[in-house]
Amino acid sequence: MSSFQKITESESNYKHLEKMSVGTILTSINAEDAKVHVAVGKVIPAITRLVEVIVDKLLLGGRLFYIGAGTSGRLAVVDASECPPTYGVPEGLVIGIIAGGNQAMFHAVEFAEDNEQQAWKDLCLYEITDKDVVIGIAASGTTPYVIGGLKACRAEGIVTGSICCNPHAPLSDQSDHPIEVVVGPEFVTGSTRMKSGTAQKLVLNMISTAVMIQLGRV
Repeated sequence: MSSFQKITESESNYKHLEKMSVGTILTSINAEDAKVHVAVGKVIPAITRLVEVIVDKLLLGGRLFYIGAGTSGRLAVVDASECPPTYGVPEGLVIGIIAGGNQAMFHAVEFAEDNEQQAWKDLCLYEITDKDVVIGIAASGTTPYVIGGLKACRAEGIVTGSICCNPHAPLSDQSDHPIEVVVGPEFVTGSTRMKSGTAQKLVLNMISTAVMIQLGRV
């Protein structure tokens, strides 16, 4: 059986970044970014299965929730907030929740991502039911806030999905529909707002757009 690999925080493939010219820095980042769409392409079957489930639930009156912390949480809130103006859907149809609340969009909230019970408490404020779908987003696939949230959802019979960038991640174990976009080490070691963030944003774009098309909103 394959085991969890924390590739997102592996050492960068590039050495002595401080000695690079601006042109070399940008060319190298661009070369790394080019790997992202290839990695996303490999998980389209998994994305497809998740989208189909979401559409079925929304047609029955359910909602789509995203939960995340840090960069992943910010991406979740951005994607959810863009659905009403882009597709004309009600604001409560797609909901993004970030660990630490709205203030965490602009300022780091210390230890917010480490609270394994808080995501479920946050979801309960929306009177979540088994009509809904919850997608947990975490580049590393190890964030307690997100893992705890999905675990609680599954215990309540709520369909779960996940997006992360490490293979066989703990988050995937709590997901009915795991999506693992393995993009490799970041240009700056551990800076998962880069390739991992781009990968998560691309997948979120695909999910929300495909769902809205299937619902006849495009």
